[in-house]
Amino acid sequence: MQYRTLGRTGVQVSTLALGAMNFGRIGRTTQGEATAIVDAALEAGINLIDTADMYSGGESEEMVGKAIAGRRDDVVLATKASMPMSDEPNHQGSSRRWLVTALDDSLRRLGVDHVDLYQIHRWDPATSDEETLSALTDLRRAGKIRYFGTSTFPAYRLVQTQWAAREHHLGRYVTEQPSYSILQRGVEAHVLPVTEQYGLGVLVWSPLASGWLSGAVREGREVATNRSAFMPERFDVSIPFNRARLDAVERLAEVADQAGLTMIQLALGFVTAHPAVTGAIIGPRTLDHLNAQLAAAGTVLPADVLDAIDTIVAPGTDLAAHEKFDT
Repeated sequence: MQYRTLGRTGVQVSTLALGAMNFGRIGRTTQGEATAIVDAALEAGINLIDTADMYSGGESEEMVGKAIAGRRDDVVLATKASMPMSDEPNHQGSSRRWLVTALDDSLRRLGVDHVDLYQIHRWDPATSDEETLSALTDLRRAGKIRYFGTSTFPAYRLVQTQWAAREHHLGRYVTEQPSYSILQRGVEAHVLPVTEQYGLGVLVWSPLASGWLSGAVREGREVATNRSAFMPERFDVSIPFNRARLDAVERLAEVADQAGLTMIQLALGFVTAHPAVTGAIIGPRTLDHLNAQLAAAGTVLPADVLDAIDTIVAPGTDLAAHEKFDT
């Protein structure tokens, strides 16, 4: 496992991070399975675990908490808030009122007294940057969080939040968590240059493009991934943009074969090759998934492979721009 510094925090994190979105009913993962995945990930050298309050309605946080019990200090623990947690209109967003409550709820579910990284899951247009940053700064001073960051923020919002922190003498976001893969490269044109400018750590999600780059989606094969079961429209190749994705996958598979790599190694090696990226969040549902992804831990793509990828999906291009959440 390789390690990189998370932005300018000085914290060393593994280039592969364990994402816990599939823990619980979303991935139909039991506590025993989740604990086994955490055990194997930590044994392999992964030291960052990322979850969120809304994953399976809090079940993911509870499973993570039980899985890391007794070894909290070995884990850089990250969670997120702001997505709706109930039908109550104030049980969402990034107001001080909600974040204080949401964090206490997360700490209780995780069974810890602090999290290392607390992230705003999505930008909340109803709340000012000053309101949110003030609340996060106070929570950090109270010792409940060590650092705070953003997830899937548009580039201009990242700039605005940095300005607001300086203007109002508040703590600043130190990380961003964008969606980034070979098939969704739009962040290269706007978000990643901004994160480099401000020294933000970058933890990318969906580096396997919802399974498109896992090797399970190929021409002539029935798609039977967990994601395709509840999002079939994203894998219907009769739809033009899905057809374009499949065509790209077939060409990428040839590049991977010629380089002696699996599709997973190609996909994870690609995102971690970008100089702005600190690490890639993998979200295994089973131990087999985890082991296949761990095989990419030391993958370094040579220049000719990166060039070949560029000829298939041009830099800064999203093959399914309508699926982006950073607008």
